Amino acid sequence: MNDDEAPPGNGERKKEPPEPDVRLEDLPPSLQEAAGRAGWSTLMPVQARAVPLMIEGKDMLVQARTGSGKTGAFLLPMLERLDSGLDACQALILVPTRELARQVCRDAELLCGETGLRVTAVYGGVGYGPQIKALEQGAHIVVGTPGRVLDHLLRDTFRLDDLGVLVFDEGDRMLSMGFYPDMKALKRHLPGGPLQVAMFSATFPGPVRRTAGEFTTDPAFLTLSTDHVHVKETDHLFYVVPGMEKERALVRIIEFENPPSALIFCNTRARVHFVTTVLRRFGYDADALSSDLSQSERERVLERVRQGTLRFLVATDVAARGIDLPALTHVFLYEPPEELEAYIHRAGRTGRAGEGGVAVSLVNAVERVELERIARHYEIEMEERALPSDEDVAKLVSERLVALLEARLRDRDKLATERARRFIPLARELAEQEDESAVIAMLLDDTYQETVHGKPPAPEETPLRVKERKGGKRRTSGRRESGGGGRRKRKPRKRSR
Repeated sequence: MNDDEAPPGNGERKKEPPEPDVRLEDLPPSLQEAAGRAGWSTLMPVQARAVPLMIEGKDMLVQARTGSGKTGAFLLPMLERLDSGLDACQALILVPTRELARQVCRDAELLCGETGLRVTAVYGGVGYGPQIKALEQGAHIVVGTPGRVLDHLLRDTFRLDDLGVLVFDEGDRMLSMGFYPDMKALKRHLPGGPLQVAMFSATFPGPVRRTAGEFTTDPAFLTLSTDHVHVKETDHLFYVVPGMEKERALVRIIEFENPPSALIFCNTRARVHFVTTVLRRFGYDADALSSDLSQSERERVLERVRQGTLRFLVATDVAARGIDLPALTHVFLYEPPEELEAYIHRAGRTGRAGEGGVAVSLVNAVERVELERIARHYEIEMEERALPSDEDVAKLVSERLVALLEARLRDRDKLATERARRFIPLARELAEQEDESAVIAMLLDDTYQETVHGKPPAPEETPLRVKERKGGKRRTSGRRESGGGGRRKRKPRKRSR
């Protein structure tokens, strides 16, 4: 048995538990009301299978990709099991990033509504005061990063004496070597009585499953299927590009794909800032998110994501945890990830809730070998595409711009059309003089950049949210037509689960 076939705990691998497949109307009235507050009309598959087992109090390892509804799967049962009359932490949710902590906290507050259950988030990078006050008041559900939770435990501003439910969100990261020392230290503060432990993750590689045995007791292993894990709705494409021209190749591919918004993953902070600078120099609306940013810089970038005014977010895997763009059609991998599982997390950001998506990898000859190893490991069918040339891009961009200008001309009223006619002689004169062609090219380029690559207008309802998408339909479908002008109108979004 290899690592990827290792059991969830010690001994022989457990079979999946029977599939309850409960419906929303089968749940207790209090849970139906909570689902109504979140705008859910049905349960997602992972919720239909995990919720009844969570209510029973079973230890669980739940393999479900990002966007499948797993957050709702562990939050909803808490409403049935927690006691609002006991002013103490009864459920602890551990997450790898502060952004994910805030998102899960918001989801929990929405589901709890007027039940009397209090929720708070604790994470680093901010002061202790408000967090200590919330903990002293007896928050029933605490969502936090391991380091800050451990800080509060060591300061004795937080106790786990009444803890009944412990959830590891993004379980593979929570049990990775980076967090493992904190997790071991935190384990010493867990109560000695009955404790349900549930781990949710897109992947459970062998080492993680073995480490999970230190925190769980005879856990049930629940998975939707391997197809769901590596995103069967997503097209997996790759381009072989010269190693010294990868940034130029990325620009040409973006022009060809023309996504409304995209996440671009890099392996290092230095590469994130380099790619962001290149995109900006080429006129793209792009921003960077990496672990070396100050809190104020991170908040500035994240606010643009929340408001839907950022088209391209360039990030490392760690920085992008908990960041979700629900309207995302494309994910670009500037280089293959250093860990096999990271590809699933990256590709899983698109093609969500049954919609199509595209994961595009850029590789040189050496990196291609690594990408092929990932494809074999997860049985993903990768499609190689020929890198578009500068001439190909110029032709496509010209067609797109003509369509944009013609559409704008059609929208003009008679007065505006008459006003513009006074410039026809000048336009002809400039066109006939080769030396003046640069003036026309500049005007066309400015129009194209402002229209196609400029900052997207802030929508009435935020399309890009810093939260995990867990249910409902995405509001944009596929990629735009290459000849189309503006962005498609977005449908009203449902509440995420």
